[in-house]
Amino acid sequence: MNKFVATGSSIALETPVIGRITRSPLRDENSRTEHVLVATNTPIHHDDMRGYGAILTADSTESLPPGKEPFPPIVHSLQKLENFCEGDVVVVRPGRGKTGPSTVRAIYCINSRFSNLLLTEQCNSRCLMCSQPPKVEDDSYLVDEALKVIKLINKDAEVLGMTGGEPTLLKDRFFSLIQACRDNLPKTYLHVLTNGRFFVYKDFARKLAEIGHPDLMLGIPIYSDIADEHDYVVQAKGAFEQTLKGIYNLGSYGVNVEVRVVIHALTYERLPQLARFIFQNLPFVRHIALMGLEITGYTKKNLKELWIDPYDYQAQLVEAVEFLADRGMNVSVYNHQLCVIPKSIWSYARQSISDWKNIYLDECQPCAVLKKCGGLFKSAENVHSSHIRAFREGPALATAQASL
Repeated sequence: MNKFVATGSSIALETPVIGRITRSPLRDENSRTEHVLVATNTPIHHDDMRGYGAILTADSTESLPPGKEPFPPIVHSLQKLENFCEGDVVVVRPGRGKTGPSTVRAIYCINSRFSNLLLTEQCNSRCLMCSQPPKVEDDSYLVDEALKVIKLINKDAEVLGMTGGEPTLLKDRFFSLIQACRDNLPKTYLHVLTNGRFFVYKDFARKLAEIGHPDLMLGIPIYSDIADEHDYVVQAKGAFEQTLKGIYNLGSYGVNVEVRVVIHALTYERLPQLARFIFQNLPFVRHIALMGLEITGYTKKNLKELWIDPYDYQAQLVEAVEFLADRGMNVSVYNHQLCVIPKSIWSYARQSISDWKNIYLDECQPCAVLKKCGGLFKSAENVHSSHIRAFREGPALATAQASL
C-alpha cells in the first residue's frame, strides 16, 4: 500500500476536496479554504473547524463536536495520517457507494523528489511493459484537479513530474497545464513523460516552445534503433518514425528532450547499437536514461517475453554507457541495484525509484553501499535478479565507492 494514501470514514464528503495540509489551526478563516486541517489535538473545538476544505483525524467520531453547525467534510479513523507533512497537497475523495472507505492521497509531497501529476490514463500506444495500463473512459477531471494542485504547491519546489497515459492527447489542455506551471512555479524543474508521437506535428511542438517554460524536460522513449522493433514494443505501427520526427521538431524549437530506454529481453541485445544511433542522430538530446524494468501493469502479463536478469546484460549496458559518456553525452542508469551492474559504471547509477515504491531486500540490509544504491521497486519483491548481494568493506569497494 502506498504510504502516501490513507483510508477512513467520512462525514459530509460528497465531492473530492483538494487542499494543502496544515497541522496547526489557522487564525485567519479566509485563508483556510485552500487548506486541509490534520486535527491532532482532540476533541476539536468548533472554532478550529470552520472554513477548511476538509478536516482529517485519526480519531473516531467521539472526538468531533456535537451540534448541527455546517462544518467542512470530515474524514475520521484515518490510519497512516502521520505520513502527511505540512505543505503536502492532497486530494480527499469520498468512498464508492454507501460503505466504501474515503481516501486521502498525497499528490504533491513537499519532502519528496518524486511528486507526479497523473494527467490522463488514455494513451495512443500499448507498450508491452506499460506500468500504467491505458483506460478509455473520460478522465478529464484529472486536468481540473491538476490545475488546482499546481496553484497550491510550494513556490520553491525543486521538481515536479507530469505523466499519463499520454499527456499530449489533452491537446490545448496540455498547454494550459504547462502554462500554469510556468506562471505558478517558475523556479520548479518540470519533467513530462510523453511518447513524443504528437510532436510529429510541427505546430504542436512550436506551441509548446512558445509557452516559454524556463525549465522543462520531456522524457521520450526509444526502445530500438530498428523501427519495427520499437513499434513492436510500443504496439503501434509507425510510432518509431513519429517519435523521431517529434524529437527533431522539439529540438528545432529548443525544447529539452531526454531519451528513455527501458531494458528488457526485447531491447538489451541492441543496446550498444541504440547508443550509437542516439549519438549519431540525436546528439542534441540533454539526457539518456537507461532504465530497469518495473514489474507491474502490462509487464506482469508479458513477463515471460520481457524478463531477463539484469546481471545477464552487463556487457551491453557497459558498452552503451561508456560509448555515450566517452562522447560527452549525459547518460544515467536508472532502476538498477549496484550489485547487478559492474563497478565501472556505478558513477552513472541513480537513485531513481519513487520513494513510495522503493524497497530493499533483507539481504541488502548489511550492504556497505546500501545508502547509495537505488534499491528495487516494491513490485520486484518476488521477481528480481538472482545476483542480489551485500557488499562488504574492503580496498576494492572503497575504490568503487569513490566514484559514487
